[in-house]
Amino acid sequence: MRAPHQEGSFPFPVKYGYAAVARVEEGASAGQKVFALFPHQTRFCLLPDQIVPLPEGLPPQRAVLAANMETALNILWDSGAGAGDRITVMGAGVVGALVGFLCARMPGCEVTLVDVDPARAELVRNLGCAFAEPTALPPAQDVIINTSGSSSALTGAFEIAGPGATVVEASWHGAALVEVPLGGAFHSQRLRLVSSQVGALPPARLPRWTHRRRLEKALELLLDERVDLLISGESDFEDLPHVYARVLEDPVTLCHRIRYD
Repeated sequence: MRAPHQEGSFPFPVKYGYAAVARVEEGASAGQKVFALFPHQTRFCLLPDQIVPLPEGLPPQRAVLAANMETALNILWDSGAGAGDRITVMGAGVVGALVGFLCARMPGCEVTLVDVDPARAELVRNLGCAFAEPTALPPAQDVIINTSGSSSALTGAFEIAGPGATVVEASWHGAALVEVPLGGAFHSQRLRLVSSQVGALPPARLPRWTHRRRLEKALELLLDERVDLLISGESDFEDLPHVYARVLEDPVTLCHRIRYD
């Protein structure tokens, strides 16, 4: 799970991060605004093939979501979801919300985003999805995607899956052991459990897609201004030692943007 250009290792000291939007200062692309998978740093030097120019019309302030959108796109591919499907996404964090946003753009799909925080309902509806709390999950789903990091949500996914449905586990559980109910409906309904992780492209797309092409498409998908709703705040880089703990503890926090002067 190392990030590109990471230095050190967890817990600390470590130079980590992978969502930088910057202006090129030197070289053939000088003046161009670009996205790069690079840790939190005010200035850095990269090769030309390690930066991706922002599409025309994409505000740099929104482009910080590119890595999350790339993950969401990969999850959608891994899910095999198609037009007209009933789709439930567990967890309305940044990645889950972007997955729901992409699913809702497919013709005829009925997309539900589930979260324990009812305050997320307005955000979810503005992204084109229905909202549900974990106690009121929709039945007979074609695809269920877990982005919540919760093992109980994964259990709930099996409970609402229709016969032959696909359950996608997109959460990162680290070293934790997760109980999965592989009896009952999993066998009798012939359900599928699929792992999704952005580090690798889906096998069916490998002959045509590269990581760069996927990232370019993710940036293009951010041209929709509705995803600005996922930016929950902003801080100056110099202030992080004083505010970061509070940002992490705030339940409102989704994507908190860091500004470098």
